[in-house]
Amino acid sequence: MKKVTKLAVQLLLAAVLASGMLAQANGSADKDKPEAVQTGAAAASSADYVIGADDTLHISVWKEPDLTATLPVRPDGKISLPFLNDVPAAGLTPLQLSASITEKLKKYIADPHVTVVVTAMNSRRIFVTGEVAHTGAMPLLPNMTMLQVLSSAGFTQFANVKNIYLLRTENGKQVKLPFNYKQVVKGNHPEQNIMLKPGDTVVVP
Repeated sequence: MKKVTKLAVQLLLAAVLASGMLAQANGSADKDKPEAVQTGAAAASSADYVIGADDTLHISVWKEPDLTATLPVRPDGKISLPFLNDVPAAGLTPLQLSASITEKLKKYIADPHVTVVVTAMNSRRIFVTGEVAHTGAMPLLPNMTMLQVLSSAGFTQFANVKNIYLLRTENGKQVKLPFNYKQVVKGNHPEQNIMLKPGDTVVVP
């Protein structure tokens, strides 16, 4: 029985050592990967986002520190990069911009690996004003609704939560959409809890 127990302990120790060596080997392999692979999760989080003016982008080119930088998107929708000068960015997703930069860099670098991550989504903003605790511009998160933005803004004690409204510009005209907070939080009038768009203004009288 003692021999069996001793053998089991030896096998367990061998398994633990093997797993530690495997983890260390995987860690070393990750360091050798291009940055585009290492930051894949970060890039994927904003992969469907459409870049706009005033956004901030982190452009990373593997093994090319001089080409790696954090840049603002200019009002004309372009960014400036060494070798490439002005590169159109607005209207593209990070993956599309990455592919565009990669293609352009092939003239100067062999097999470039480019990662584009949106670090500040300044082009997607909404505005909250009136009897709220936090007025002003607010970043528009994906699928953000009226109820969500009001939860972030908070109300003052004087807020008329039954007569809140949204101001939105459609086809060059301003549209006023009502929002009754008390009814919506009770589950009534779900159609009022619409998803917000860039440039929307929420007014709490």
